[in-house]
Amino acid sequence: MKIGELSRHTGVPTRMLRYYEEQDLLHPERAANGYRAYDTSAVYRVQQIRGLLDSGLTTEIIRRILPFLTEPDEIHVHPECLTDETAALLRGEADRIQQRIDCLARNRDAILAYLAAVRPDTSRALTG
Repeated sequence: MKIGELSRHTGVPTRMLRYYEEQDLLHPERAANGYRAYDTSAVYRVQQIRGLLDSGLTTEIIRRILPFLTEPDEIHVHPECLTDETAALLRGEADRIQQRIDCLARNRDAILAYLAAVRPDTSRALTG
């Protein structure tokens, strides 16, 4: 499929798909006319990249782990493939994500406490 088709299937603009290629996250074939050609597995790959980016991972980290994420819910990592540097990066990212989760949970709790104080009938519907 061409880049426009991949964009329609994934909802990711063509500009972002080109960026993913520049970042070595996507690897389309090139037709004789220079057009990018993607196979159907690119749809899943783009969704996977989007999910990882949305979770806050950097393209550098995604580039390192993407080769091991071949299927949904499957990780194929040989112990020798995970360098100490990559493991440290992943630990740091996991810690950073946990900090974001904790902050979001505090903000949620503060909002619900405010609603409970101002409109008790509304807050019960939101928490229950």
